[in-house]
Amino acid sequence: MAVTLALAEPRHLPAILAIYTPVVEHTAVSFELAPPMLDELAARVERTLAVAPWLVCEDGGEVLGYAYATSFRAPPAYRWAVETTVYVGERHKRRGVGRGLYTALIAILRAQGFRMAIGGIALPNEGSVRLHEALGFQPVGTFARVGYKLGRWHDVGFWELELIADDQREPAPPLTVETVRETPVWREALADGAACVGPVDAT
Repeated sequence: MAVTLALAEPRHLPAILAIYTPVVEHTAVSFELAPPMLDELAARVERTLAVAPWLVCEDGGEVLGYAYATSFRAPPAYRWAVETTVYVGERHKRRGVGRGLYTALIAILRAQGFRMAIGGIALPNEGSVRLHEALGFQPVGTFARVGYKLGRWHDVGFWELELIADDQREPAPPLTVETVRETPVWREALADGAACVGPVDAT
């Protein structure tokens, strides 16, 4: 079966949690100390979809990875900025899954009318830095020793991607996910993202 990208649904939640749990338990990529329960994950996905996409990449029904965007900050003046996140299952890295998910996510965020995407990366993380910079994100700064996990302090770097370059005085509020889903941009974004994903033995 062909690789596909889709909006996260309840049926995807166990697979999403299976990808995220070892990241939380064994790495500092996530600063959470314990993985969420399934009902909390469901609530997170629902909150996310009220603002921006939560996408999954599937191959033959198996979830290879996922990506989403959340509001960067709560105050309304930040409403045109989002923070992006991507996770790929350990067995499916180096297949272009992360690139495919981010390619689709970025296209949809642009269609929604968001102006800035921000990625925060716990350092060192060469793979994530390489992915962000390959897609046009630019480094803007690092907070030193800002998180403590697994017995040591960790730096966090931030990268930004200008999604829409204009100085519009009164920008319209971002469109909803449901609104963009009804446009050709949605289908094109998912197809372009899926086309980035290679076979299992890709390097």
